[in-house]
Amino acid sequence: MNTYVLLKRTFDTEETIQLSNGKINEEGAEFIINPYDEYAVEEAIQVRDVQGGEVTVVSVGNEEAEKQLRTALAMGADQAVLINSEEDIENGDQYTTAKIIAEYLKDKAADLIIAGNVAIDSGSGQVGPRVAEMLGIPAITTITNLEIDGSRVTVVRDIEGDSETIEASLPLLVTAQQGLNEPRYPSLPGIMKAKKKPLEELELDDIDLDEDDIEPKTKTIEVFLPPKKEAGKVLTGEMNEQVSELVQLLRSEAKVI
Repeated sequence: MNTYVLLKRTFDTEETIQLSNGKINEEGAEFIINPYDEYAVEEAIQVRDVQGGEVTVVSVGNEEAEKQLRTALAMGADQAVLINSEEDIENGDQYTTAKIIAEYLKDKAADLIIAGNVAIDSGSGQVGPRVAEMLGIPAITTITNLEIDGSRVTVVRDIEGDSETIEASLPLLVTAQQGLNEPRYPSLPGIMKAKKKPLEELELDDIDLDEDDIEPKTKTIEVFLPPKKEAGKVLTGEMNEQVSELVQLLRSEAKVI
C-alpha cells in the first residue's frame, strides 16, 4: 500500500499575527504542521500498520518546511519529499500547489492519498480535490472514518448536521476532518529515528515543470485583519428598562432593527 500525505507548513493561529505591506509578517511567527494535515499523517500511519507498505509525506514550499516534515517522520511516516518552490513561485495559489503535487505523483502509483480538509491559513480546501482531478482519481472530502478491504474503501464523511457513508475503490484521495483520529505526539525514539529517515528535496526542474506550467489562476488583492471588537455593554436596572434600552441600542447603534 503506497500512501502519500499532503502536508502544509502553516503559521500557528494561536499566536499573534502581524501584517506588513499587505502580507503576513513571518519574522518571529511560530509555524506548525497544518492541524488537519496531522489527522492525515496519523491516518496514513494507521493504514500502513494494518495494510503494510510505506507512508510518504509531501510538501511544497521552502526549506523551512523541513522542520514540519521531520515532525511527520518522527510521528511515524517512512519518508518525506520537499518540493522547493521558493525561487520559482512568488504569488502561487491553490492551483499552483496542486499542479506541482500532481506532477510529482503522476508516476508514483499511489494507492491512497490523504490531505487535510482545509489549511487553517487559507481555508479554501481546494488542493486535495484539485490533485485528484489532475490525476484522474476519485476524491472524498471531510472523512471521519476510513476502512480498507482489498481495493475497496468505505468512508464516513461529515456533512452539515449529519454524516454519509460512501464506498469507493483504490486509488483514491481523501481529506481528513477533525474526529478522524487523535494524532500522536512524536516520541523521543521517533524524533531520533526521524533524523535518519530519507527526506528528498526536489526543484521544479526535477519534475519537468516551469513557471508557465504553474501560473496561478487567482490573485490576492488584499490581506487584512478583522476589525477590532469593541467592548460589550452591560445593561442594568429593571427588566423592562433593560429591554427598552436594548431595543434602543439595536436601533441606534447596531442598526439591525
